[in-house]
Amino acid sequence: MDTDTPVGPKSKKIVVGIDDSQRARSAALWAADEADRHQLPLLVVLGADLDRLTRFASFETVERIRSSGRSLLLETLSAVQQRFPGLTVTEELSFKEPVAALHTSAGPKDTIVIGSRGRGGFRSLKLGSVSLGVAAGSAVPVIVVRDEIERPETGLVTAAVHGPTDAAWLARAAREAQVRKASLRLLSVQKHLSHVGPEDTTPDDVAAVARRRDDVEAALVSGLRAEFPRLDITADVETGRSAAAVLVEASRHTDLLVLGARRSDNVRSGLGRVTHTLLHHSHCPVAVVPRRAGDDQEE
Repeated sequence: MDTDTPVGPKSKKIVVGIDDSQRARSAALWAADEADRHQLPLLVVLGADLDRLTRFASFETVERIRSSGRSLLLETLSAVQQRFPGLTVTEELSFKEPVAALHTSAGPKDTIVIGSRGRGGFRSLKLGSVSLGVAAGSAVPVIVVRDEIERPETGLVTAAVHGPTDAAWLARAAREAQVRKASLRLLSVQKHLSHVGPEDTTPDDVAAVARRRDDVEAALVSGLRAEFPRLDITADVETGRSAAAVLVEASRHTDLLVLGARRSDNVRSGLGRVTHTLLHHSHCPVAVVPRRAGDDQEE
């Protein structure tokens, strides 16, 4: 379906971007599973970049790309429908480049799913070149699917907690855990030697910092339990050389890692360092939930 006939622009849905790689096919199936869990329709989007190509490519080249794109969409839909026969699935061949195609196709209540990397003949569609751009520029949650898709489920969703303003997006992690019939783990990271300060720092100062951190976690857990009374919620603090290293290790033992991320102009990718590292090295899918501009910044 071409972009001049948009699919359900106001409906809540899962939007997945594809290219012609096997990893993209796997990401589409993961997105279909996510849509099925949440009882939402799935929109499969292929950004063919034809708006740009038509300015200099031959008519034959443009038609070949258009035809190949449509065939790829139909193949992906067929694979999805075979595994999830009851799922509502539509497709969109966008003339925009992949990042813009996904941002345009996603409504304000949608979630975008994209593979961490791709390969193949659609050079402009290689997801490795756009997944960071999609996550960095999106106003809606983006889930980047890593390669380890077929591993057994752990029954755990992990949320990376940074501070009190995380309450604004933690409900997203709780809903993910609830729909998966999984437990929710709130994980905060205490860096090695992070308590070291001026020479007059005392043990009482360190204890006060720890108490404030515990109070924040207790308040977050209390708020979530009030909203999700049947959900099993735990809160942990781990110590490590960096937040990213601790979270990458935690991703080995969870089905989905959820974090709030505020875009930063100081980082080339437009994402904080922790988010950037996780999108490259996590062992499970990573859900990046936008945070308000006034929220605490990432480390």
